[in-house]
Amino acid sequence: MSSRQLAMVIDLNKCIGCQTCTLACKSQWTDRDGREFMYWNHVESKPGKGYPRDWENAGGGWESGAGAAGSGGDKLKPGRLPRLEEDYGIPADFNYDAALFQEGEQPLRPMQPMQWGPNWEEDQGAGEFPNGYFFYLPRLCNHCTKPACLAACPRQAISKREEDGIVLIDPSRCRGYRYCVAACPYKKIYFNPLAGRSEKCIFCYPRVEKGIPQACAYQCVGRARHVSWLDDKAGAAWRLVHEWKVALPLHPEHGTQPNVYYVPPLSTATFDAEGKPTGTPRIPADYLVSLFGPGVQAALDTLRREIARKEKGEASELMDLLIAYRHGDMFRLDRLGSQP
Repeated sequence: MSSRQLAMVIDLNKCIGCQTCTLACKSQWTDRDGREFMYWNHVESKPGKGYPRDWENAGGGWESGAGAAGSGGDKLKPGRLPRLEEDYGIPADFNYDAALFQEGEQPLRPMQPMQWGPNWEEDQGAGEFPNGYFFYLPRLCNHCTKPACLAACPRQAISKREEDGIVLIDPSRCRGYRYCVAACPYKKIYFNPLAGRSEKCIFCYPRVEKGIPQACAYQCVGRARHVSWLDDKAGAAWRLVHEWKVALPLHPEHGTQPNVYYVPPLSTATFDAEGKPTGTPRIPADYLVSLFGPGVQAALDTLRREIARKEKGEASELMDLLIAYRHGDMFRLDRLGSQP
């Protein structure tokens, strides 16, 4: 158990799916050396199978949902390993020369067959016209309070840092057994076939130690990501998670207690057969509950209430916090190792 926990809150109402966060992470950490297929951070369209494909049905986490190694009854749920070609997809070359520089119409396409890849279902979503819907879900390692990956590793190669709760893999101890990959219910640990070991998001701890936000958060053009200590009552994480209760963990039923939280997406109303709004949100409530748990409806009600206040010209601390007028106010990292 770490003494403090660094947390991230991602507002799904502000994510535009631009993948700037993905590129920031990829260019800094995973652009070569067996990591080409790795996306420590990526944005997927929901509903959808995601990346790796069908990760939500690949098992992992804790049986009882309480999730604590040695807690007397809890045990890890079985999980399967994603397959490289079928579930991740091998990075492909595209016919750029023909499509961009040769005469005649040449559609852009991969030069070798592909079965899957990141953003394979981008913007597809679900529903029928005129009531189709989708939203973007950024995903990275959750740096869980009770990580299943840590409990599954027989080599004790995975640890949770005392000073900030960041979960890391020790490359000198890892032997590439991949029990951690199977145990993670979010499938956010990857096996590097060249190095022969597992690798994952490190929450940009070299940046954090210097008081600099994670690359994915700092580069977010939509200002959708807040980073602060979970026990800092002046920080966005504590206020959104505990005070306003509008930030929720992804799939809390796995029992790992994630420390990346999401403000759930609002949606416009569906249309009836005559083209009139029904008042029923396009994104089904039960689907959001399946992602973020039973607290999602109360969170959405709070968001709607505070939006209405703002529209009336009344003050709303919640809306001001989520709007993030000043970029620097979204990050409180200057207190590494100190209590609030």
